[in-house]
Amino acid sequence: MLGDDTFGDASSSDASSGDTASGDRPGRRALILVENLSVPFDRRVWQECTTLRDAGWEVHVICPQGSKRDTEPEAEIDGVRIHRYPLRAATGGPAGYLREYGSALWHTARLARKVGPVDVVHACNPPDLLFLPARWLKRRGARFVFDQHDLVPELYLSRFGRGEDLLYRAVCALERMTYRAADIVLATNESYRDVAVRRGGRKPEDVFVVRSAPDTGRFHPVPPEPELKRGKPHLLCYLGVMGPQDGVDYALRSLAKLRDEVGRTDWHAVFVGGGDTFDAMVELSGRLGLSDQVQFTGRIPDADLVRYLSTADVCLSPDPHNPLNDVSTMNKVLEYMVMGRPLVSFDLREARVSAGDAALYAPANDESEFARLIALLLDDPERRARMGRIGQERINGPLAWRNSQASLLAAYAAACRDRPPVAARGPYRAGKRPRR
Repeated sequence: MLGDDTFGDASSSDASSGDTASGDRPGRRALILVENLSVPFDRRVWQECTTLRDAGWEVHVICPQGSKRDTEPEAEIDGVRIHRYPLRAATGGPAGYLREYGSALWHTARLARKVGPVDVVHACNPPDLLFLPARWLKRRGARFVFDQHDLVPELYLSRFGRGEDLLYRAVCALERMTYRAADIVLATNESYRDVAVRRGGRKPEDVFVVRSAPDTGRFHPVPPEPELKRGKPHLLCYLGVMGPQDGVDYALRSLAKLRDEVGRTDWHAVFVGGGDTFDAMVELSGRLGLSDQVQFTGRIPDADLVRYLSTADVCLSPDPHNPLNDVSTMNKVLEYMVMGRPLVSFDLREARVSAGDAALYAPANDESEFARLIALLLDDPERRARMGRIGQERINGPLAWRNSQASLLAAYAAACRDRPPVAARGPYRAGKRPRR
């Protein structure tokens, strides 16, 4: 996702639920561990932080520093205490990941000692290595909540295409160890919950679905700006990360087919976001002859993002069918929906769960049909408006964050059941554990 602010919809009813989560005992402390994004840039984590804060928890976060934002080593934002460490992203294959993850684990352990005793350590994958500092904290009285953002074995298969080799078996073993170490598991959707029960051997009552949801206080439509269409009648928009499994190449090839096979040039397309394949996607756009019609913005401020989405006629969700994407909830889909935009997606199981009738679905990885469905929506403004309304109703109804807030607080209540809050408040000392 592209940016985060404090979630602003915590109501009095949410706060009363927080009293239950803290067991009517003051002084509960939570430590959230994140490795692959900074906070509050990671919006899901930030929403969890503020929900817990509003429920009376003292919340600490350990995460990497960002490159352009979230750069301070220490920060307290809206009552959440954030401890950040320097981290260089992996390059050069497996050895690069070993360096990245080794550095992250060392800094995480160092900062966890500084934070001191906590009631709950809440680890967000990837990678499935944060169970190591979590297990150290468990030995000192904490309960371990595993927040499974990604299915790492499926991520490995989808991103690297190496099959079920030795490294695949290794990431499966790490996932099993993480499941085994956790007291409670948070799943982002029912497909992930099924994996936790079926593959992870978890009891169903110990797995809670906490869906990601856009901040409806921050994302809301503004008047469209026709000049963003660069003189064309229609604007197409892609929002999100640009990595090997995210399908930006599928979107670009579909746009080339929209031009060449469907005969449509009455559109301008904007791709918002960055990632590992950004430069390669700009190059691919040029090779396909799309440079005059496709604009790459990189990461942009939220206000500009809202302008583009408010002006877009159709949004693109080109994630190809693969073992990870089929069972994952795409943040871009939810953000298109909260803005009232219709979208075209490949036919993925969880895409249908999220978008329902707010999207049209092309057969798996069929770029020609993806292009045809774009054209179908461009020709039908009434259908676009109807699909946009459906998306907003779903975001404000069954997919609303308030439902996930209740599930998160219930998970914390289950983790802390019959356990008093931590008594100590100073940093750990060698050989000492908090007294209970």
